[in-house]
Amino acid sequence: MKRLLISLALLCLTVPALASVEGEEVTYSANGTTLKGWLAYEGHAMGKRPAVLVVHEWWGHNAYARKRANMLAELGYVALAVDMYGEGKQAMHPSDAGKFSGEVSKNRPLTKARFEAAMKVLRDDPRVDSSKLAAIGYCFGGSVVLNMAREGEPLLGVASFHGGLATDTPAQKGKVKARIRSFTGADDKMIPAAQVQAFEQEMKAAGVDYKAVVYPGAMHSFTNPDADAYGKQFNLPLAYDAAADKDSWLQLQRFLAEVLQQGATVR
Repeated sequence: MKRLLISLALLCLTVPALASVEGEEVTYSANGTTLKGWLAYEGHAMGKRPAVLVVHEWWGHNAYARKRANMLAELGYVALAVDMYGEGKQAMHPSDAGKFSGEVSKNRPLTKARFEAAMKVLRDDPRVDSSKLAAIGYCFGGSVVLNMAREGEPLLGVASFHGGLATDTPAQKGKVKARIRSFTGADDKMIPAAQVQAFEQEMKAAGVDYKAVVYPGAMHSFTNPDADAYGKQFNLPLAYDAAADKDSWLQLQRFLAEVLQQGATVR
């Protein structure tokens, strides 16, 4: 019995510690504005890893954005949930959300500066392989990452979830470096079918490697479990769709593993 206990103790010492996601608030800046993000990573992983930027919905940098960053960290990536509004501020009402998101969306140099400041946080992190960066975004954030891809930011992959697809500055052939995926709902009143069709035409004309996925019956904000509550509270056409959420996340995992050359397990 004594030998058995000793053997078990030695075995425990040789078994690697279970994977654990760690997260920390990070403060950075762009043109004098303080930005407050959330950095998530696998604490026991060794070596440099690919990294992913997560851009929030129009509600601002909140728990949902951090949740998605943590989910990416579970898959082996270093993930940064960014702050596009400054000071980590959040909108408590659609009128504020529209104001905050509009101030950023209508000012492309400001958007670019804040996005690139977040990219620098990842590039400077000792855990990150700075040659392997991607970006994903939700709602407002989906529009941001698509526009940054149109700007030619050095990203290997970009994915938009129920993000606006329209733009005043269409992608130019040879400028877009990222491969692109978009996920929208067929019943999304904010992103009608005509907008999806125009986006596809734009991507084809620019020679972009893209895929546009449309989920039948899905509405705006279909990935966010809080969408139903938001919709009822503010009388907005929002709804969570568990099937579309699950499928889009699985497709994202495969996409990131491919573009970032990461042998991550699909969950």
